[in-house]
Amino acid sequence: MSSPVQLPYKTLVPIDRQSTTAVYLQIVHQVINAIQRGFLSGGQQLPGTRAMSILLQVHRKTAVAAYEELDAQGWIATVPNKGCFVKTVSHKDTAKKKLDALKLTAYPAKAGFHFSRNNILDVPEPTPGLSLMLTDGQPDYRLSPTDQLARYYTAALRRKVNRKHLGYHAATGDSFFKIQLSNFLNSTRGLHITPKNILVTRGMEMGMYVAARTLIGVGDTVLVGSPGYYTANMTFQQSGARLKTVPADQDGISVEAVERICKKQRVRLLYITPHHHYPTTATLSAQRRVALLKLSATYGFIILEDDYEYDFHYQSSPILPLASADTEGMVVYLGSFGKTLAPGFRAGFLVAPENLVTEMQKVQGIIDRQGDSIMEQVLGELIAEGEIHRHLKKVQKIYHERRNHFCKMLDTELGSSVSFSIPPGGLAVWTKWEQGLNLLRISKALATQGLQLPQFLLYQTQELSAMRLGFGNFTPTEASIVLDMLKQAAAQGSGHHPQ
Repeated sequence: MSSPVQLPYKTLVPIDRQSTTAVYLQIVHQVINAIQRGFLSGGQQLPGTRAMSILLQVHRKTAVAAYEELDAQGWIATVPNKGCFVKTVSHKDTAKKKLDALKLTAYPAKAGFHFSRNNILDVPEPTPGLSLMLTDGQPDYRLSPTDQLARYYTAALRRKVNRKHLGYHAATGDSFFKIQLSNFLNSTRGLHITPKNILVTRGMEMGMYVAARTLIGVGDTVLVGSPGYYTANMTFQQSGARLKTVPADQDGISVEAVERICKKQRVRLLYITPHHHYPTTATLSAQRRVALLKLSATYGFIILEDDYEYDFHYQSSPILPLASADTEGMVVYLGSFGKTLAPGFRAGFLVAPENLVTEMQKVQGIIDRQGDSIMEQVLGELIAEGEIHRHLKKVQKIYHERRNHFCKMLDTELGSSVSFSIPPGGLAVWTKWEQGLNLLRISKALATQGLQLPQFLLYQTQELSAMRLGFGNFTPTEASIVLDMLKQAAAQGSGHHPQ
């Protein structure tokens, strides 16, 4: 048996003086780690508390506390007049390990087992350290009505009747919230629903995932727009769908292309963003809306309508969703309050026939059994008190001004390199660039200036060179800075120098 002072305990039990974890607990965790990994074997004697305190340069009381905790947890045994000994731990590999073979404070960098990798879900991560970021149309969280939210949250948590919502329950949504939400959707979107037609979700992405898992089987054909929304495409492919693209123009997706595909094969689902097609921002024309509903009824495919920017329109009243004119039960309507309030406010919803909502609740129950009833109570009160309408009126004015400034600066600073149409609503502009420009090179040049232009905003093929540029998260001053940086980077990408 090794002498208790032969091992280099200072290396074996490193102590981080800056850590928020108490020193004695650090000693406990490192000793347990050493026992589990075979560096300290069963029956091995540990130094006495006085000797250990000297070896580790800690107070003796700290060493005593660590030994008492190790003893209480059953890792060591204290024998009177003899000392403390490591209890025997079963190891398949009892060979002596070198102390420098593995850092005891490091978690394994790689899994020790095989698992499937899914390239479908690969999305470039944001580059850390960059001060500004172009988005695909995110709102400005700084405009969130935090004061109202704080008041409603405080009131909701103080009500004794709401304590029942803190327990376990199925994530079917708070009845008060569903009543208010159905009234809100009926009045703003021309729907004719009851609370039983609503599935409450933690944002748009969860709603899309639940819909895909419920409606799509392996091998089913799903139609998506081209260019289209990468997150939706990944979600459908993850469910086993075979994607077929249909072109989109200034009036939205091509109905003729949809019909041609339907005549050749069975189509399970059509995914559309008709209010503002993603990424081009084009609005689906009234004629195409009527035609799509007829095609859906004729060929039996589901229409998954993603109305992610319905609340933001600047020049006229918004066009009502397809779901408002659906008489055959073929449309599943997807929405969210993430852009209305803030991306971190994870409140979304699915609208569908009651029997489908019941089935989707089963899928949702696997990934979100609990839901967030307190948040739903707060949002229900925001709707009931009219605060949501007041907030929308306020931010619409701000975003309208930001859109105008952004488009004016685009035309002034980059008019020779880019063409675009001023979007009638939403929080992003679809810009087409000169074919000779390398958009990825522009993105890399911007990164050196502290501005991130994510790759998923770039659409470059032999026929297309375009970017979707969000303006909602920038003040006019910030937008001017961003577009000046974009001008400089575009000049580098083309070989020209800005004036």
